[in-house]
This record gives sequence, C-alpha cells and structure tokens, in this order.
Amino acid sequence: MRAVINPAFGPSAVPAPSDDAAAFHRGLPGYAPTPVHQLDSIASELGVAAVQVKDESNRLGLPAFKILGASWAVERALRNDHAIHTLVAASAGNHGRAVAHAAALRGLACRIFLPDRSHPVRREAIAAEGAEVVVVDGTYEEAVEMAALSAREDGTALIADVGDSGPAEWVIDGYATLFAEAAEQADYDLLLVPVGVGSLAAAAARHGAQVGARVIGIEPVTAACLSASLAHGVPTAVPTPGTAMAGLDCAAVSLAAWPSLRCGIAGTVTVSDEDASAAMRELAANGLTIGESGAAALAGLRALQQDDDGRDLREHLEINRRTRALLIATEGAT
Repeated sequence: MRAVINPAFGPSAVPAPSDDAAAFHRGLPGYAPTPVHQLDSIASELGVAAVQVKDESNRLGLPAFKILGASWAVERALRNDHAIHTLVAASAGNHGRAVAHAAALRGLACRIFLPDRSHPVRREAIAAEGAEVVVVDGTYEEAVEMAALSAREDGTALIADVGDSGPAEWVIDGYATLFAEAAEQADYDLLLVPVGVGSLAAAAARHGAQVGARVIGIEPVTAACLSASLAHGVPTAVPTPGTAMAGLDCAAVSLAAWPSLRCGIAGTVTVSDEDASAAMRELAANGLTIGESGAAALAGLRALQQDDDGRDLREHLEINRRTRALLIATEGAT
C-alpha cells in the first residue's frame, strides 16, 4: 500500500454540496435510504471508536450507488432538451447499468460503451436493462471517447460521470443524496471512499467540508490516478494494467471533480486486489455482500491502521481511539 498526504488540503475552498437532487430522489418509486451497519469487532481490532458501513448493495433496485448520479443527470438533461430520445454513456460496469436503468424508466433508448476487459456478467446486466452494449477494443478512457463521439448524433445525450461538462457535474450533485442520508444515520469524523474517476469522492469532499469530516480516497495500486494528481498538484494520468476493482480501474480523474478533490481530500491510500478480496471475505463474515470496489474502503482503513506505510497519514490526521469512521461500500455483488 501507499498513503499520500494531500499538501493542498483546505476544505474551506471546497464548494458546498448541492441539495437539488434529494427531493427528486425521494420521489422515485422504491426510494429508501440505504442502511448503515456497525462493525464493532473490527473497530476494536483497528483501534478506532467506530467502523460503520454505508451499504450501497441495493439502491433503487440496482446493486450499486451509481443510480443516484445517473438518474439526476438524466433528469437534468431532459429538462434542458425535451427532444432527447437516446442516452449514451461509457462505463466500467455500474454507471452503464445505472444509465440503462434510468433510460428504461423514462422510455428512452440507450447505448453503453464498455472497455474490452469489462466482465461479461456486467455486459449482460446492462443488456438486460434494454441497452445496446458496445464493447470497445481498448481501455475505459477509449470507451469514454467513443461514447462522446456517439453522443453527437441528434436526439442523443451523453450521461457521463467523467469530464468537465454539465453531466459530470450533475452526477456529482446526484451523489450528494448518499451523504445527506449518512449525516442523518451515523456519527462520523472520518470518511473512506473508493475513488475511480473521483465523482463520488468529490461529493464526499463537499460533504466532509460541510460537516467537518476528513475524507480519505481509496484507490487500486494499479489505478491510483488521484494519488498521482495530488502529488503533482494537477490532474495526472497513470497507466492502468487492470484490477479486479473494476469500478476503480480509471487512468485519470474527472475534471469536474478535480477542484473538490484537490482541496477536499485529506489523503489517499492504495490497496491491492488481494487486499480488496480479503476485505470482501471479512465483510461477508459480518453478513454483508459487498463487491471488490466497495470492499476497497475497508481494505484501505485496515492498511492505514496496520501498515507501516500508513503511519504518516494516520498521525497527520490524528486517527485514534476516538475516531469514528464511515466506509462507503459502493457496490454489492455485481
């Protein structure tokens, strides 16, 4: 593992979270806040006051949090253009399924671009939502480029969770609902959130700045684009040879997310696929079915508390027996 202290951390510069999406989400059929679970034995072992898990394994009928951002971005897109008939997105899996699900609910066509190393089960799940699945002979970033080109057609809308355009910002705004729920459910001063392109982490940073909680981003060792970006002070792309944490297999952070990440993330921790798998088993032993990307948050906390490489960050953040940690478990079995 590697732990990085963000030298630019300054939550006073982070924009406030948007509350525009919360009322919209509450009006969706089947909406309910996802639960927060207490892992008391793990907290005792790791030397903190509480380890709590925000469980996103069942969110509006899907096994991941992504529908919060996708549904709100679709709503905003349709408000702006009533002529839209087809939604387009790129994905490593969960975002694509969420966009496809949102499209079906609104009676729209949908086209999802996936990198060729995406798991067949994820492709099948997206197709089962009624979407056209296009497998790109390349990386996630190449799928993003193909989706953007496809969305230039008349009547299409790009529902992207990465980039510097309106949709990427709307996705971040949609994720604010998750943290608004958490604030009503749990008491915490430390948030650990899987990163990927950083849209969820940006929402966490905005929330953390609002409530006074420090936020740590968790990344795969093989896709630590936020760690590299914080170290260099600018968005920095990294090679991505692959990871079992498919939702986090991203080479670069979203430009829409970067300003919030730059000032609102206190530090980052990287974890291996083996770490994530071990955390999955540990969560399962506690009755929670969480996928690799979601389990990364627990793997990151364990590494931070038990690995010598985490000492500087944990001492810098004064993580101790009074610390109350909230882990964002972003996905169930996907």
